[in-house]
Amino acid sequence: MESNKKTFKSGYAAIAGKPNVGKSTLINNFLGYKLSIVTPKPQTTRKKIMGVLTREGYQIVFYDTPGIMEPTYELQKYMVKEAYAAIEDADVVLMMAEPFEPPADKDKEFFEELSHLNIPVILAINKVDLVKKDSLIPIIATYDKLSKFAEIVPISALKGTNLDLILSLIVKYLPEGEPYYPEDYMTDYNERFLASEIIREKVFEFYGEEIPYATTVEIEEFKERESGKDFIKAIIYVERKSQKGIIIGEDGKAIKRVGVIAREEIEKQIGRKVYLELWVKVIEKWRKDKTKLYQLGYK
Repeated sequence: MESNKKTFKSGYAAIAGKPNVGKSTLINNFLGYKLSIVTPKPQTTRKKIMGVLTREGYQIVFYDTPGIMEPTYELQKYMVKEAYAAIEDADVVLMMAEPFEPPADKDKEFFEELSHLNIPVILAINKVDLVKKDSLIPIIATYDKLSKFAEIVPISALKGTNLDLILSLIVKYLPEGEPYYPEDYMTDYNERFLASEIIREKVFEFYGEEIPYATTVEIEEFKERESGKDFIKAIIYVERKSQKGIIIGEDGKAIKRVGVIAREEIEKQIGRKVYLELWVKVIEKWRKDKTKLYQLGYK
């Protein structure tokens, strides 16, 4: 028994990269369930989200992180801060990139910062199912010269290509130690947060232009009931009255669609029937105001 304890490995792995490189798709694939919301739009993830993978011989505590970018307002600053906090706490960083073009100068600055943290960085070049194999060789060579990555692996988070390899490499760089969480523990993600994220995901899916980025969701009430449906009252906050009108739609049709689809997914995720009530309110310029951000849960 003593020798088994010595060979168990556990630690933290931050999944980092620019917006829309596939971080949330990857963590969902690793864990085998939908932890992080996923949409085609960049900047969907706003907070670091923790998911735990426990298998024989190891436990990886993953952090899905917001995309690294040049922030232009307070919400984006918060998102970048969340990403860096996860990276600095990690035992291993899984850096994700795309194979479509060589890294830009701003990427090079970020890789330079990573190298000073003295943390092993595995580079996962994602979406390789979308390019010809020949085009990968110069991209990999460019990244290899750019920074001292512990490993460079071409993957497809969507198709599952090389994900077992990535997991084995993460484990390789984890320290030996006892698991941080019980074997059946999956996330610190509570049902209120789950519900708010699902509603926000549907806003990202159903509305275009600036609307999703000007929107945040707060669960005002979440009542579990022994008999009958759970009751959830959610507030969708926007920045302008015109945005409120778009969210609601003509005769309330748009918000009804969001409510129906979100309710169905919430029920699927929590395994119980739900009565979902959606309201829309305006908080002007909430994305640019630190105090308003804090009040809305961006702490």
